[in-house]
Amino acid sequence: MINRKPFIIKLSGIRLTMTLALVFSGLCLTMPLAQAQENTAETYKNRYNLVVSKLGYDGVGVETILDQWAALDSLDVDMLTARFNYYFTKSQSDEVVVKHQKKYLGTEPFLSLKDSTGADIYYFQEVMYDDGLFADAMRSLDRAISVKPERIDLRFTKTAALMSYEKGSPDMTLSYLLSMVDMDQEGLLWEYPGYEISDSFFSEAMQEYCHAFFTLGTPSAYTAFRTLSERMLLTDPKNPVFLTNMGTYDFVVAKDYKGALKYYKKALKIRPDDYTALKNCVLLARQQRNVKLEIKYLADFVNAAPDDEKTAAQARLKFLTEK
Repeated sequence: MINRKPFIIKLSGIRLTMTLALVFSGLCLTMPLAQAQENTAETYKNRYNLVVSKLGYDGVGVETILDQWAALDSLDVDMLTARFNYYFTKSQSDEVVVKHQKKYLGTEPFLSLKDSTGADIYYFQEVMYDDGLFADAMRSLDRAISVKPERIDLRFTKTAALMSYEKGSPDMTLSYLLSMVDMDQEGLLWEYPGYEISDSFFSEAMQEYCHAFFTLGTPSAYTAFRTLSERMLLTDPKNPVFLTNMGTYDFVVAKDYKGALKYYKKALKIRPDDYTALKNCVLLARQQRNVKLEIKYLADFVNAAPDDEKTAAQARLKFLTEK
């Protein structure tokens, strides 16, 4: 189990549906020509939104509108984001894959049957990508980012698209996130239209991606989970969320229970009532059949647990102490 604080990013695992955020500056332009161009751009935006609402991001007529919009202003960020949506949607196709495990890339099967031997087989829906169209989508988005490098929502869009494309081997996704961490450390002032950027905004965003990596459950994704957590700890060595992540990697992936407990203790020293660290300590102690250690952490977990877990934790604690 890892920390996951509710955040504005929504990652869907395999399919990614992006929405176009239209941002209007409200700038009052005095030159008649500039005003006319602004109105024309507004017309294209409205026309685009109308067609998309009826036919989807890659609907008939969308590309024509985008070409006309681009002829007016080839560096319009909204137009470039819309073109990304167009190519990204066209690049996708659904495919059914058959697996023998109950989960695949963090998702549940849509159907399960038994084969001729009685073994369970599971059917998953997976989104495949046309490489050429995906590359076209990325070029449009990269151009938008080059125009507005401080727009972190555009970078989130790229990160989510890369993760959806790479699936269980998120090497490009990790590399891009690490570059964002470097930019954050260099003092880039992020902007997210419609949201206020708090001091914890970036850290929470990176934890959301850590959670996404962990959920994928592949060796490469687990490595990305650990690497991003390590990098964030270089920035903030006393962050209990990323310390807990490191403990979870040692616990779940490396099976290094001593190392895991060390990280959890560090996290709890900073935040004694940390729900995730306490619960994982309980699970770790139970895994090792260390009753004394389980009692120790259960006593604290009872106070940190939500109501739906508190009763069970209290019953378990009572059972262990009365044995």
